[in-house]
Amino acid sequence: MIERAAAAGLVGFTRLMVGARADWRAPPPAGQTLYFANHSSHLDTLAIWSALSAPVRAATRPVAARDYWDSPGLRGYLAQNVLRAVLIERRREARDGDPLAPVFEALAQGDSLILFPEGTRTAERLPQPFRGGLHRLAETFPELNLVPAYLDTLHRSMPKGSLIPLPLYCTVRFGAALPRMSGEPRDAFLARARDAVVALS
Repeated sequence: MIERAAAAGLVGFTRLMVGARADWRAPPPAGQTLYFANHSSHLDTLAIWSALSAPVRAATRPVAARDYWDSPGLRGYLAQNVLRAVLIERRREARDGDPLAPVFEALAQGDSLILFPEGTRTAERLPQPFRGGLHRLAETFPELNLVPAYLDTLHRSMPKGSLIPLPLYCTVRFGAALPRMSGEPRDAFLARARDAVVALS
């Protein structure tokens, strides 16, 4: 009950601060989905999560950096108990095995996910080249819907290094699920996935 109230409060706060209005350029797909997007702000996760409908949000977990979200206090509470974030280890010295193992486990359990394939935030309006994790997930889960999303404005609302967001209006544009192409090389797939996000900018 407390977590449900906290989730509603988090969505309300996010919408108050940055809008997080959903703009679907294609009908939302049914079934398990991986939303992948550009990453320029700490608010990106909350904006996408808040833009989803309540039933979809309840089944969707963000993939987040353990070194940022796994901390004592409010941030850690929100990550673990409200967002149910899938935490991955970015620090090579702290890794024990495949850093994407928790992501594979969450998908195997049927969860939908939010992923930022650049791997880190940038100050740019358009995404940097995507890392290979998205391709590994797509190959392992061929039935998974791969939905591109573009976050407008957040690179100015709360860019890397900022602690307090500026109240700018943000739209989350969702595109059509990325078609699968049998035998597509890894680099071609990653370029096509990035292009799908850029096309929404």
